[in-house]
Amino acid sequence: MRFVGKVLGVFFLVFIIYVVFSGSVSAYDLITGVLVALATSVITANLVISNPSKLIQVWRLGWLLIYSIRYFFVDEVRAHLDVMRRILHPKMPINPGIVKVPYEVVSDYAMLTIANSITNTPGTVVVDVFPEEKAFYVHWINAVATESAEARKHVSEVFERFAKRIFD
Repeated sequence: MRFVGKVLGVFFLVFIIYVVFSGSVSAYDLITGVLVALATSVITANLVISNPSKLIQVWRLGWLLIYSIRYFFVDEVRAHLDVMRRILHPKMPINPGIVKVPYEVVSDYAMLTIANSITNTPGTVVVDVFPEEKAFYVHWINAVATESAEARKHVSEVFERFAKRIFD
């Protein structure tokens, strides 16, 4: 029964992604989507789902939705504007550096979410991850803090707060 829960969770996720990216709801595309999602979910369910009970916790989906809206419409916009300002400024005020940014999340999915959020935000890139240290090394276009705890506040604290609620 546990395997069936894992398969169903992956199935619905893959099917929704397939429909969104295909942009079609024709019978052919829906049948193809079901077949692709079914094959993918049966093959990968044990690899991608460790705790199927988390799949039915609706509040996690709510936090994911809130995080997505905030990330794309607040954090991304703010970072893009900051980088554009630095590019267009006559003196190009940058202070690049690589800083150690600790994290406190437990699951690999939460860690991956934080790392992707940092990297996809203009002005920051995760250059290395050290799970044993529970730290990212981040190249930052404007390294205003070099101390780890302070860098975390500027770079990843918001991402970590949401990732913890969604995945841990």
